[in-house]
Amino acid sequence: MATKCETIDHRRNRSPTSRGRTLTYWITRLLLIPLARFIWRPVVEGRDNVPAQGPLLIASNHLSFIDSIVIPLVAPRRVVFLAKAEYFTATDPRRRAVGKFFAALGAIPVQRGSGRAAQAALDSALEVLSRDEGFGIYPEGTRSRDGRLYRGRTGVAWLALTAGCPVVPVGLVGTDRIQPVGARFPRIRRATVRFGAPLDFTDLHGMARSGKARREVTDQVMDAIAELTGQQRVHAYNDGSEAA
Repeated sequence: MATKCETIDHRRNRSPTSRGRTLTYWITRLLLIPLARFIWRPVVEGRDNVPAQGPLLIASNHLSFIDSIVIPLVAPRRVVFLAKAEYFTATDPRRRAVGKFFAALGAIPVQRGSGRAAQAALDSALEVLSRDEGFGIYPEGTRSRDGRLYRGRTGVAWLALTAGCPVVPVGLVGTDRIQPVGARFPRIRRATVRFGAPLDFTDLHGMARSGKARREVTDQVMDAIAELTGQQRVHAYNDGSEAA
């Protein structure tokens, strides 16, 4: 298994601001994990499949807004997700509170809607991996509104093949019952989070420019997610209006 981002030969020293954000993240986890366990009693399987060190991609299905909160809280190590930039600049009190909460969990603000923004998001992911941290991604691109598992977009493969890092597939079951699409607040329901065995793509390392290689890696990731969730497969992209 690859344990280092082989194409990223630099390690940025953490700034005081970065160290402060890391401290905020762990304090937030410390406060929220007991509360989440008491209220929602999540079932977590396969935590031992998550490598303790080194850069790592966490690739999950996407059912609910709350997914980007559940995974960081139950993962055995820090996992950074992207979040809509609008949450971080909103003037509406509720959206502003969501932005502050995501910031406490270490989320990275990202603009949506253009190819340049998409590449900026991937570059942000590579920066996270360069620090030997975990980065979370939803290959479907947006939440599934009907509970089915849609075809994966190849950004996850581009990251895996560029960074030379393992991918841990994650299967979420029941988070859509905690907070269905359109619901303003979470409900008291139980969900399951399954961490699968790491996928090693070192045999294809350096082939990120190959469309065939990206498709092959992405399909393998989606197959692994499907085994964890048991979702019905859809061999088409999810073109929902809300980007993750």
